[in-house]
Amino acid sequence: MNSDTIYDIAVIGGGINGAGIAADAAGRGLKVCLLEQADLGAATSSASTKLIHGGLRYLEHYEFSLVRDALHERERLLNAAPHIISPLRIVLPHVDGMRPRWLLRAGLFLYDHLASRKTIPASHSVRFTKDPSGLPLRAELTRGFAYWDCWVDDARLVVLNARAAAQKGADIKTRSRVVGFQPDQQDTKVWRIEAENQCGRTDVFARVIVNAAGPWVDTVAALEKQAEGSVEDVAQPKLRLVKGSHLVVARRPGMNDGYLLQHSDGRVVFALPYQDRFTLIGTTDEPFEGDPASPECSAAERDYLLKVYNRFFVQRLTSGDVVHQFSGVRPLYDDAENDPSKVTRDYRLSFREGSNKTPPLLTVLGGKLTTYRCLAEEALELLAPQFTKIGPAWTANHPLPGGAVHDDIAGLVNRLATHYPSLDASFITGLVARYGVSTFELLGDAQTMSDLGRELFPGLFEREVQYLRDVEWAETAEDVLWRRTKIGLQVPDEDRVSVASAINACLKNAMK
Repeated sequence: MNSDTIYDIAVIGGGINGAGIAADAAGRGLKVCLLEQADLGAATSSASTKLIHGGLRYLEHYEFSLVRDALHERERLLNAAPHIISPLRIVLPHVDGMRPRWLLRAGLFLYDHLASRKTIPASHSVRFTKDPSGLPLRAELTRGFAYWDCWVDDARLVVLNARAAAQKGADIKTRSRVVGFQPDQQDTKVWRIEAENQCGRTDVFARVIVNAAGPWVDTVAALEKQAEGSVEDVAQPKLRLVKGSHLVVARRPGMNDGYLLQHSDGRVVFALPYQDRFTLIGTTDEPFEGDPASPECSAAERDYLLKVYNRFFVQRLTSGDVVHQFSGVRPLYDDAENDPSKVTRDYRLSFREGSNKTPPLLTVLGGKLTTYRCLAEEALELLAPQFTKIGPAWTANHPLPGGAVHDDIAGLVNRLATHYPSLDASFITGLVARYGVSTFELLGDAQTMSDLGRELFPGLFEREVQYLRDVEWAETAEDVLWRRTKIGLQVPDEDRVSVASAINACLKNAMK
């Protein structure tokens, strides 16, 4: 081992927090390695409600600081990645016997004014007899409110942060599972991390470990092997796992806004426009035990979400209307709250300074998609004294890959259509929604649709799949269909095997 083979920071976990920390650290001039046991964002970070939001309901729990920070981040992230983040109007019907109108109005007033707004409109009252958002609602619902948050493609947000890290020099190692780590015998100020991939076991050396493994943060913590003669305790993180499930259904006529639905148990459920033709319904909050890699939406959760939805809309749903469902496990900081819905969504950073026997270790607990960037920034401020040379914070006003749009999304689409006049306009629009300015990089010298290679599924060509392989670490059909593109929602059941087979073959072979 020599100094050239030692990373400054090894980040364990390729979800949004791990990818965000890797990007921030690499941009400050540190040598960074990110180790992810599966695909980027394969677990919690691709199973969210797809919102960049302040968290209106958190005001009820007096988490004003969390909401304020999240609202600040909402504007920053919208500017950083306008191709995958966009404003979304959300309608909140008033229901007699539940939260009174004055309380809703007061909460929305706070929501409007806790942070400055440059792009996001203010909230307002709505009469559903006059507003188009009332068309799908039941007749007895006549009044409510509307406010604005932002929709996000969550899995792509993770990948873009990993790309930002790689562009700054970080090594991104997916499908690399950490199986143990301990102070190196030759230099106890350096961690020796054992990782396992398809080629076998390998060692990674780093001066600092960041445990950002999400639902596996306690599992990773337990892998630490103490140095011989050490008397320090290896503390277990205060982690609480809560499962959230979502349903996807075909979008009913008139449901072009999002809806925030109050339930009689005090919880709220979102019904949001999703991928052009669908509605996303969620989420639940259930204590979770088991393997975080394979949570499933239970029948009780599905029935609960359908029951809440059916209380508000004219066209009722049954279980047969569900075209897709997914669950994620939130790794929350355990604040001893009994009700899973009230457990804080704020994050905690637990830093153990180095000693003569053990290098430094930072553990990330909790957090939410919206606040990942400030979490990463705070993490780097904690770690800064460990390094003699480290650059300043830089991510607050820097676009993510593909996000330097300059004008607006419509203008970018027009520029691409002018540059590629023979390519289908709707196809270009779909690419822009995923890649933004990077669409130019993806299309390269293509002049006609045939230059994109074989069409593996309507709208998905070999060139895009291989771009995802070469630039975005996609290795399987699932990576492509469900995280990089969401095209999996459009594939009929009878075609899933053949489409997946074609994509897997494309990932392994050069385009002819």
